[in-house]
Amino acid sequence: MADQGAGGRRLTTREAAERLGVKPETVYAYVSRGMLNRGRTPGGRGSTFDEAEVDALVRRSRRGRPADGEGAGAPAVGAASAVRTGITLIEEDRYYYRGVDACALADNHAYEDVAEWLWTGRMRADVRFTAPREALAAARGAVDALPDYSGLIDRLRAAAVAAAATDPLRFDLSPRTVVAGARGLIATLVEALPVLGAEPEADGTAPAAVARRLWSRLTPLAAGEQWTRCLAAALVLLIDHDLAASTLAVRVAASARANPYAAVSAGLGAFDGPLHGGASGLAHRMLTEVLERGSAVAVVSDHLRTGRRVPGLGHRLYPGEDPRARTLFALLEQVPSAAPALEAARSVVETTARHVPLHANADLALAVLSVSAGMPAEAGETVFAVARTAGWIAHTLEEYGERPLRMRPSGLYDGPRPPQPLPSPVPT
Repeated sequence: MADQGAGGRRLTTREAAERLGVKPETVYAYVSRGMLNRGRTPGGRGSTFDEAEVDALVRRSRRGRPADGEGAGAPAVGAASAVRTGITLIEEDRYYYRGVDACALADNHAYEDVAEWLWTGRMRADVRFTAPREALAAARGAVDALPDYSGLIDRLRAAAVAAAATDPLRFDLSPRTVVAGARGLIATLVEALPVLGAEPEADGTAPAAVARRLWSRLTPLAAGEQWTRCLAAALVLLIDHDLAASTLAVRVAASARANPYAAVSAGLGAFDGPLHGGASGLAHRMLTEVLERGSAVAVVSDHLRTGRRVPGLGHRLYPGEDPRARTLFALLEQVPSAAPALEAARSVVETTARHVPLHANADLALAVLSVSAGMPAEAGETVFAVARTAGWIAHTLEEYGERPLRMRPSGLYDGPRPPQPLPSPVPT
């Protein structure tokens, strides 16, 4: 029977296993991995577990299961799902940066301000990120050397590696140095991309905001106040989102004490794929097709008939609408030229909801922005990557404060048992 200790209700091993839906041996495996803490019964013959901690682990395990319409391959409860972080909390269809509603931050603060606050704990007004001259020259040289058909994420990866090579202080992992380097890295990533529109003018001696500089790299369309506000909000909304695949890759690199540039490069590598960063590009192409054909029904039908998932719908962490999509849609409603793409997106949601109760996610909202502003299909992915770089730096700083090399799960070998004979050469 569970007891009531000073720290709250305690569960026996059997009760904890039943609540988690695992065997008692697995409960002790969670203890060995640092996912659960155990206490002793008064007699010292059994273990007890904090009810709140067990319930938190149950919630994390449920988040790992794919929601209806989402792809397979979601992780079950494991060591990676138990990483403690004080950056982002997701619960009840809302999410918070360090306890503050992220959507409210997007409505009231610039991307640079929020990034600085996440890194240092101090909210400063009118922060500007400046690209170091040597880093920017090296990054532009690396980007220019790529083939013309290279994607924007390819260019960001090349820029990150080139910028790292110019920074002799990159191996100094102290918070002050990491933060200073992060400001320059984000500015360098943006300014290394080819310019499509008019370069924004600097305000006095300070460079223009990241959102305005990024806008000119994504579309030749003039950056009006409403458009810039939408992009600036998107950058804040996408800074972090718990332990996504790319963020976990960043923390693994930081756990091995890789420098911040290398950690960001690890994130960019994991980010490159249709199930993570590339999802907004799929939604962009779908919305473009809906507008061309004039019917969401036909496009959704084609996706389902060919066994493809309808992009931009559903999120495993939100039973309802993704709050990032909700906030960005509200801003896009204030831009008259975004109306056709917004209507197309809503039509996709309504068509799909006839049979499957899925809601719009951030990828669909990004697609509305990119389609409406005449951006390429990979623009949403680029916005995502630039925004998330600030979050990756926050996680890097947090991981530097942990025990080194703690992100080392044990493999469960399921190959043939030794001894096995030496393999024989196969004739070619």
